[in-house]
Amino acid sequence: MEYSKEHEAPFSSPSLPSNKWWSKDTVAIVTGANKGIGFAMVKRLAQLGLTVILTARDIEKGHKAIEELRNQGLDDVHFFRLDVSEPASINTFVSWFARIFGALDILVNNAAVSFNKINENSVEHAETVIKTNFYGAKLLTEALLPMFRLSHSKSRILNISSRLGSLNKLKNPNIKNILQSENLSETHIEAMVSLFLQNVKNGTWERQGWPELWTDYAVSKLALNAYTRVLAKRYMGRGISLNCFCPGFTQTSMTRGKGTHTADDAAETGARLALLPPEELPSGRFYLSGTSTVNSKL
Repeated sequence: MEYSKEHEAPFSSPSLPSNKWWSKDTVAIVTGANKGIGFAMVKRLAQLGLTVILTARDIEKGHKAIEELRNQGLDDVHFFRLDVSEPASINTFVSWFARIFGALDILVNNAAVSFNKINENSVEHAETVIKTNFYGAKLLTEALLPMFRLSHSKSRILNISSRLGSLNKLKNPNIKNILQSENLSETHIEAMVSLFLQNVKNGTWERQGWPELWTDYAVSKLALNAYTRVLAKRYMGRGISLNCFCPGFTQTSMTRGKGTHTADDAAETGARLALLPPEELPSGRFYLSGTSTVNSKL
């Protein structure tokens, strides 16, 4: 596996396969998609002819997002409420999806929260951040895995992550060694997350070697990256690929509108990665948007 390196996914050349392998029967789910990168991903995938399910935790905002897309002529888009931080909401969504669609090809785990401004680093909401960004994606993925078609040409999961969750941001050597291990398991990852939350609770997190920037968000993405690596290894050769994508400094509500590029730019690259030709489809990779490749441990 090549999951230990970041791979270039430049905005300058977001070309799509010349031989389209997907159709309107190809079903994609995008979480946290009433705005920002999630909304842009739904729009781009729908423009390319897929059937897309847009999820959001706010029903009114979700319906408004769908209405906006349909006003643009995108009819193969659907909405269902989903709050990934609530297991009951995940169960309700998965039951609805199984009844209406039955089978899944692409899952884009985009839903995430952060409560810090650009130059802030509070961990006041660390539990919510971890519960949403890591456990939310994990629980939803586990619930949907049985519904994937498990086809080498179609089945893929793209986790929207961040280079803030790269291993080189982690200064604690013991935790870094565990996460680098070939025997890494979900138990190890959850133990790491629990340790972080305990350090937050007892006020020792600042001296325990956790990432220094947007610490709670970074730890949530560190866990998501590690979980992706574990699943990619488990499903290698079994008909499903799992990769991470860092969209970079994107102009969204999370960055208070600051950034080097738009959500549409990020979604163009994200869609290209989600729709890679079957013969080029990797698994266990971390893609970083930009113009140069940066090699770093996750």
